[in-house]
Amino acid sequence: MGQEQTTSALEPRSGGPIDTVGAVIFDTDGVVTRTASVHAAAWKEMFDAFLGARATAPGELHAEMTDDDYLRYVDGRARFDGVEAFLASRGVTLPHGDPGDPPERETVCGLGNRKNEAFGAVLHDRGVAPFESTLALARSLRDDGIRTGVVSASENCAAILEAAGATDCFDTRVDGLDARAQHLAGKPDPALFLEAAARLGVRPEDAAIVEDALVGVEAGRRGGFGLVVGVDRNGRATALAEHGADVVVPDLAWLEIDADGRWRTRAPHDH
Repeated sequence: MGQEQTTSALEPRSGGPIDTVGAVIFDTDGVVTRTASVHAAAWKEMFDAFLGARATAPGELHAEMTDDDYLRYVDGRARFDGVEAFLASRGVTLPHGDPGDPPERETVCGLGNRKNEAFGAVLHDRGVAPFESTLALARSLRDDGIRTGVVSASENCAAILEAAGATDCFDTRVDGLDARAQHLAGKPDPALFLEAAARLGVRPEDAAIVEDALVGVEAGRRGGFGLVVGVDRNGRATALAEHGADVVVPDLAWLEIDADGRWRTRAPHDH
């Protein structure tokens, strides 16, 4: 991706984004850790098997899940919200069920738990690789006294961060377990990010968020965060900008925040 695409993907909001940040809140999958592809594979395996075994009813489409389906309906969303959104795209309606439903139960919650079981097995077998540039930025921020947080719709967030060696990079974590306990709405609602900002003791307008999902950057804009950074891992720079990113970079090696909280994007030759 060229520099022009990276640094000018969005006409700034009225007044422009903030020049300094008091805290930075990172999404997990696809920003901190290389787990987005693992999630996508687990979702596809679960949905394809479910649709393949289901008798077709009027109005239903049982086409296999595509990469675009994952990005459009599931990426960044709370697990059960993702199930409902994808099933709706196929004209399939299931009872919502209970969050404790076993994986074999054909409810929204049952399918969500079926996917979670598959993801847990992959996590155990393969481990988790982090994006080293993200960890380097987070550690640099903390060294400079800028607080950091991490959010995730996943209830596996703590295990993922531990497996990636990233636990020491963040001052607070807000994840799917918190969302369930505190009844926090999933993205694009900004509730997870707002909770993280509150725990960090910073106003949203003085904080930056870093996201790779469309619903995530939309949540940042809805929450009134002072800077919304989109990380383009899938060739979606324009879409990230349209959903609310102030700046879009291909990797956080392109982003620099100094000890005074000033931020800038770097050209490729800078790193």
